[in-house]
Amino acid sequence: MSPAHEGAARVTVVVATRNRREELLAHLHHHEGPVVVVDNASEDGTAEAVRAARPDVQVVALPRNAGAVARTVGVRAARTPYVAFADDDSWWAPGALARAAAVLDAHPRVGLIAGSIAVGPQERPDPLNAVLAASPLGIPAGCPGPALLGFVGCGAIVRRSAFLAVGGFDDVVRFPGEEERVALDLFDAGWRLAYVPEVRAHHHPSPRRESGDRRQAELVRSRLLTALMRRPWRAVAREAAGALRAGSRGRRGLVSALPRVPAALRARRRVSPTTEAALARLHGQDAPAPRTADLEESP
Repeated sequence: MSPAHEGAARVTVVVATRNRREELLAHLHHHEGPVVVVDNASEDGTAEAVRAARPDVQVVALPRNAGAVARTVGVRAARTPYVAFADDDSWWAPGALARAAAVLDAHPRVGLIAGSIAVGPQERPDPLNAVLAASPLGIPAGCPGPALLGFVGCGAIVRRSAFLAVGGFDDVVRFPGEEERVALDLFDAGWRLAYVPEVRAHHHPSPRRESGDRRQAELVRSRLLTALMRRPWRAVAREAAGALRAGSRGRRGLVSALPRVPAALRARRRVSPTTEAALARLHGQDAPAPRTADLEESP
């Protein structure tokens, strides 16, 4: 086995999918190393079709649509030290998994690598690549690239033990925007998140993705729920006020968050002042002084 294949064999690709059987089958052959497909209760025979076409792929068929938690299920099923996430319309470039394994081996405090993303048949650089490369957090000692406090699911490779230690993706946020709470918890636990552009993912967005308006409303919902779970009350208030100012999409996101508020509050655990200071740097703000109401909650 070549060194590249040996490296890839130490990274499991976890693909969460729902009702995109043909796209998933078309892209499965791109994945190097072991693959776990977690089917979110598809109604198009996805699980059966993957088992028939690719008996080498481990398939976990969930009885209900668990949202982003499906990825956590896949990570638990993996038996490798590292896990790469992919969507049913994305895959990792040849050699990317081996490079990621080498970086994670060399940097034991790195819990997550965010790779660069090439979009569509034209291989256009995702605009997020430039944002990550210019992270205001810089490149700290022991970090293989710019430090981050966020990532995109289909462009991330995690250290399995670190990801599971912070609980993985939760059933409060679901999809989309589920990455923010995981990023906050990894950083808060002392793990580094780094942008490593040499680790490259391909993303050919499905034509069956939801509308832009709906996705924006869902992102508003996710940001508010994440703030409820991890941020001080002033940050929660800012998110709610921003949603109200964002017009109909913001209001829809705010309303759709309401049924999940009790679960978010049950999971509430403030991140540390260090993490809040990093967030302030990321958004170009001065680190806020703690207020009395914030001090009443222990981080």
